[in-house]
Amino acid sequence: MKAYYHLPGLFEFYELYRLFLPLFRSHREYFYDWCEIGSIYGAPADCIWGGGRVGSAESDMVQAENVAALMREYSLSACLTFSNSLLREEHLSDKKCNALCRLFEHNGQVKNGVIISSDLLLEYLRKAYPGLYFVSSTTKVLTDFGLFEGELSREEFLYVVPDFRLNKAFGRLDALPETHKQKVEFLCNECCSFSCPERKECYENVSRKNLGEDCPDHICASPQAQRGYRFSDAMNNPGFIGIEDITQLYLPGGFSHFKIEGRGLGSAIVLEFLLYYMTKPEHQLKVREEIYLDSMLDLF
Repeated sequence: MKAYYHLPGLFEFYELYRLFLPLFRSHREYFYDWCEIGSIYGAPADCIWGGGRVGSAESDMVQAENVAALMREYSLSACLTFSNSLLREEHLSDKKCNALCRLFEHNGQVKNGVIISSDLLLEYLRKAYPGLYFVSSTTKVLTDFGLFEGELSREEFLYVVPDFRLNKAFGRLDALPETHKQKVEFLCNECCSFSCPERKECYENVSRKNLGEDCPDHICASPQAQRGYRFSDAMNNPGFIGIEDITQLYLPGGFSHFKIEGRGLGSAIVLEFLLYYMTKPEHQLKVREEIYLDSMLDLF
């Protein structure tokens, strides 16, 4: 079996992928032969169905055309992150989000998708854009295994991303039928506290702000929150899935889809994810050199 990685920053890290994808194609020997790219996910700025970053709608749509062309060139699936959980009927007619769905619904020979949290949006998109597939978002915070199994049973979802705290529930994961195992997309490198009781509230706060509601920021109470994202912290998280876990536990167990977090981070740390999860150690420096390293580079 192969591991299929679902990578972050479809729009945000376009310039990184514009350099990385040619390497992945032309120097496949640099990379593990047991892994492939399943999709690249994300959304441009100011999409009320998703992200929450501010930007220019006109420039975003120009960028979207470039992104669509890159995905066509490399026959990769693009997955739009439209995971706002608080959408109302009046939001479904949003011009920018609908334009993105039209652009990606039939973009090349590979099917594209939408990561989704709202059932209202799901039903709208299923009727309006039947050429797209749908992914149940981790923002639903499915920590109850029974609810997670119920989500896997929904035929409208191609993949379901459980909360990372179910990553190591091997007793119940191993008992899933094979058809359900192939729908699980594990979030590998989450840095959020494993015991955080406010994860759903945090996601809902982002949804409210994205809809323009006047509400205070959600303040994370984790002791490590001030440090920001650190891959080393994520590696110490009880829910972390590393490459040995993938090759020795998950793939033999019938699971093959893995999501790499990274949206909202810098491209340098995302490159580290690509190096760790996909690149053979003896070739990691070569990939770094091709992406950004030169002999005159100063870090400070």
